[in-house]
Amino acid sequence: MSVFALIPAYDAADTVGKVVRGAKAFLSRTIVVDDGSSDATSAEARSSGARVLRLDSNLGKGVALRTGFSQALSEGAEAVVTLDADGQHDPMEIPRLLRCWQQTNAGIVIGSRATTYDSMTPVRRFGNHFSRRAVSFFSGTAVADPQSGFRLYDARVLRCIRLRGTRYELESEVIVKSARAGFAVESVDVRIPTVDGTQTSHYRPWRDTTRICLAVVLSRLRRPACS
Repeated sequence: MSVFALIPAYDAADTVGKVVRGAKAFLSRTIVVDDGSSDATSAEARSSGARVLRLDSNLGKGVALRTGFSQALSEGAEAVVTLDADGQHDPMEIPRLLRCWQQTNAGIVIGSRATTYDSMTPVRRFGNHFSRRAVSFFSGTAVADPQSGFRLYDARVLRCIRLRGTRYELESEVIVKSARAGFAVESVDVRIPTVDGTQTSHYRPWRDTTRICLAVVLSRLRRPACS
């Protein structure tokens, strides 16, 4: 079973090495896409055992993910597990995603933080509840935590779905498009070391939320792939 780790990273030199080492314990290969960092992110990831793809400038999480997906598919990945580089996601929880994928044959498995929403700041909690309702409505399937970046993507989805997002909206776009194309989207509760992630996240609440809403609506309106 060839399952790759994909870690999009931006100015994460202090944390990316630990994430890489944790992922390597469970997955066959680890790819870090350095999204134009100004620190030693690339060096730390490489010294920890990851293959590093570096973007010349900061283009956004969506571009970093699309770059990594393309590379993983070219190397024969059957699935890709995505983790954030800032340590919000515990690599020890990767087996939960793998088991759910093997048992359900899902196109996407999301590591859900829904059980820890009460520990988030009110603004962050509102954003998660809002996106959960919107993504679930437009995708036609219940999604517990659509903003979680801790996921497993089956290679079938990555080959089938044409993704357009350049920033955080890609992670909502792919859910709507995958569900509409007939792929199952499953969720599994995972332990999250850093529940809120406000201090380390590059998420811009108003601008990125607007981009997510637009991406979700457009993904619903456009004809789904693979149908």
